[in-house]
Amino acid sequence: MFKNKILLITGGTGSFGNAVLDKFLDSDLKEIRIFSRDEKKQDDMRHIYQAKFPELSEKIKFYIGDVRDRETIISAMNGVDYVFHAAALKQVPSCEFFPLEAVKTNVIGTDNVLSVAIKEGVKRVICLSTDKAAYPVNAMGTSKAMMEKIIIAKSRNCDSNKINICCTRYGNVMCSRGSVIPLFIEQIKSAKPLTITDPRMTRYIMSLEEAVDLVSFAFHNAQNGDIMIQKAPSCYIGDLALAIKEIFDTNNPIKIIGTRHGEKQYEVLMTREEASKAIDKGGFYRIPADNRDLNYDKYLVSGSQNITVAEEYDSNNTTILDISEIKKKLLNLEYIKKELSEWRESK
Repeated sequence: MFKNKILLITGGTGSFGNAVLDKFLDSDLKEIRIFSRDEKKQDDMRHIYQAKFPELSEKIKFYIGDVRDRETIISAMNGVDYVFHAAALKQVPSCEFFPLEAVKTNVIGTDNVLSVAIKEGVKRVICLSTDKAAYPVNAMGTSKAMMEKIIIAKSRNCDSNKINICCTRYGNVMCSRGSVIPLFIEQIKSAKPLTITDPRMTRYIMSLEEAVDLVSFAFHNAQNGDIMIQKAPSCYIGDLALAIKEIFDTNNPIKIIGTRHGEKQYEVLMTREEASKAIDKGGFYRIPADNRDLNYDKYLVSGSQNITVAEEYDSNNTTILDISEIKKKLLNLEYIKKELSEWRESK
């Protein structure tokens, strides 16, 4: 499916974009386009991949633009076969203070990307969402929930024989930009207390590689309008901090600072309403789109008991890892291996 095809990654200079490059650069793809608004990150990325993969780096093309600006998307998407849409405002507190900015990027930006993709003849678009879109309580999650509605609406109104539009939804990606693990490690290096919002707060934990695996699974298995979810373990934030302390063998104190703006006690990957129609795909769930039309009358004749008996899939009822299991998962990450090696050398 990839042979001589062109892939565009919006928000491609982020953690996900780098992980996709690592996985697909050596594939049969003819070209991988990185679309983002940060020229500094693009320049850094260009030099990194020229040094790491000199024989393959010519495959990577960089486009400066913003998903808020449809014209910049048009030029970057010309001739593209597949799109991974990762551009987003992701920080919960900043979106709480600037909610309209989250709407502009996460909602209107996604509409721009999908509208251009349909017009340009793109074959498949996979949009990245978040567990915060399920039962959202903050501006970031609300904007992502609206993004998912845009995706489903666009998939409903496009020709599924020409384009497949779907969505992946996943929880916290370990060591990605803005995640808590790099913060804990920086606090250890600076001999500061590890700041925890609430030690009993639970969060899904998955690696960047697992996030890319979810997108790959969606690429090969999702139908038009689907939301794809990967089953994932979770942990208590307090246990995560203790696991990192044990890995780095430090005695930094832990300081509880209270929940930040817009934070949940636990995250939901699949709502009860979605669970009532979800299809279990082994390590994944497929949530098909609701493709009923606006003729509501014909749906009022009979109902369903599915929602009554269904259960949401959240970070409290999934597998919760203990400290030893968290350490094992962390020690498989290249980021942790690198940071730990540098830490030991500095001692």
